[in-house]
Amino acid sequence: MPTILDVAAAAKVSTATVSRVLSNPEKVSEITRRRVLKAVRQLGYSPNAAAKSLRTLSTRKLLVTVPDIANPFFSLIIQGIEETALREGYAVVLGDTHHDPVREERYGEMLSRREADGLIFLGHSLSKAARALMQPRRKGRLAPIVNGCEYSPGLGVPSAHVDNAAAAREAMEHLYGLGHRQIGILTGPLVSPLSRDRLRGVKECARNHGQERRLIVVDGDFSIESGIAGAARLLAQRPAPTAIFCFNDEMAIGVLDYAYRLGLRVPETLSIVGFDDIRFARYVRPALTTVSQPMVDIGRETVRLLLGILQGTITTPVSITLPHRLEIRSSTGPPPGP
Repeated sequence: MPTILDVAAAAKVSTATVSRVLSNPEKVSEITRRRVLKAVRQLGYSPNAAAKSLRTLSTRKLLVTVPDIANPFFSLIIQGIEETALREGYAVVLGDTHHDPVREERYGEMLSRREADGLIFLGHSLSKAARALMQPRRKGRLAPIVNGCEYSPGLGVPSAHVDNAAAAREAMEHLYGLGHRQIGILTGPLVSPLSRDRLRGVKECARNHGQERRLIVVDGDFSIESGIAGAARLLAQRPAPTAIFCFNDEMAIGVLDYAYRLGLRVPETLSIVGFDDIRFARYVRPALTTVSQPMVDIGRETVRLLLGILQGTITTPVSITLPHRLEIRSSTGPPPGP
């Protein structure tokens, strides 16, 4: 493989000049720059990225961890992360933790070993290795860690997310406005701030309508299977709910499937609301009413926050709240008559 010495000899310049052409071309005259680049092309020279990382203490890589890569909600967030990172000259290293603390720890150790310049975690938990980087640092500096989708002030890291409580209130107002009073709620894991915020919004809205005692709340895990299981539990109640609000679209699709197997008509007998607006939500039948999150924008904002930390322009754990939108489709309607 050709070396920087070979390029310098072919272009009749110093190795320092070759390095400047490749890293700061604006500091080199056009004639010299052309001569060096011609030598680079002719020799097929490729800079040693590992050696450059050792010199600059920068890998130009961002580590992204997701709790469940099979969940389609994360795909558009990752798309936003990757397109923004690539535009800024960074590669993305993706890790699927499967909600496994051991996996989370291994990815956190990658950051502590400086195998990546920063971490974006899409979830609510942070490994011990990552937390160790957040111990008291120089004044005006943050650890290069950003959270996406959730918001937990106690973590002390910048984040990008929607207002989950407000979004849940809006979904409930839609159901109350249609005339529903007996409403089932299928939450995500309540260890997650995201689920707790949505449940808080649900209860606030129910309280405002004097209906909090009529709420039926069961827990799910965001999977289609837990949607099916949750629907079985909710619809076994007496009186059964006339509407079910699920804290994500996958569970809502599970509820829709269970209702179909019971012969329940949606929305004539049962209304269903989801959360996220994944790509499949509009294509199920009936099309799913859901809270739409700006998933690509969440991804983009997490990268901007992380690069702001790395560049020293973001020095406090700022929180960016992005707009949500209630997409009213065919899965909701008035409750059945007496």
